[in-house]
Amino acid sequence: MKSRIPGPLGVALLTFAVLLFAIMNATTKSLAQVYAVPAIMAVRYGVQTGLMVLLVVPRGGWQAFRSRRPWLVLLRTVSLIASSLLLGLALQRMPVAETAAIAFSAPMVVVLVARPLLGEKIGVFGWAAVASGFAGVLLIVRPGSGLDGIGLIFLALNVLAAALYQLMSRGLSQSESVMALLFQTAAVGALIFGAMAPFYLQGPPPSLLQVGLLLSLGLTGGLGHFLFTAAYGRAPASLLSPVNYLELVWAGLIGWAVFGHLPDLLSALGMTVVAASGVMAAIRSYRMGRQHDIAVTHAALPRE
Repeated sequence: MKSRIPGPLGVALLTFAVLLFAIMNATTKSLAQVYAVPAIMAVRYGVQTGLMVLLVVPRGGWQAFRSRRPWLVLLRTVSLIASSLLLGLALQRMPVAETAAIAFSAPMVVVLVARPLLGEKIGVFGWAAVASGFAGVLLIVRPGSGLDGIGLIFLALNVLAAALYQLMSRGLSQSESVMALLFQTAAVGALIFGAMAPFYLQGPPPSLLQVGLLLSLGLTGGLGHFLFTAAYGRAPASLLSPVNYLELVWAGLIGWAVFGHLPDLLSALGMTVVAASGVMAAIRSYRMGRQHDIAVTHAALPRE
């Protein structure tokens, strides 16, 4: 039997993982002010693919990436790639903290559509999570919030794509290894965005700092997913699921430190409500006996 790491260490691993995801989003926003999002994503997914090949193949061979249901995995991957692109376009126009908070409403969409698609019962707990989650989003996007309208459209589409990805993850989590899912996402993303990149070359030649930031996207994304998987593989989902929402705290702090933006009082309240609702949705999933689904589902949030 696989031994579990102590709870505090699992929390520490996940806390650092979501910090890396918040840094990745902030880096994407910074680069997107100068360069096209598809070109940025091409570098990110290319570096992440290369790192996985270098670290995994010598130990487990290429069979570690083998898929049993390749077409379904491809559909899941495409939905995630679309989610990543839409999130990058939203970050180009919107603050990091508010973008992260709205993107974290995807689990509430999953709760809603899981009933007609998967036959799941929502229940009072589920309805409360959905209602409070969308109430929190309305506090963030209320009239007068100053958020970019086109950015909000990109973000709404991102939430839908992320919800589809999460639903696909539920179905594939029983037949596919986490490593295979992560690799195929990175490899297909590298191919798609790599093919798009030549049409989106713009801006001045990158400085050494910008080259470092571009390369760091693959490192923060790859290492973040590694730590994320390690934490969920060895500690209970019921303990770790709420820790995911520390990403909103990190996003707020980084947005303030790097971009000088702090959410106003109502937006901060909305972010808190979204986080609380996400925790409720995670607890609901755990009570329904889908501990592994929680781990795979949370990987779809605004970090891929």
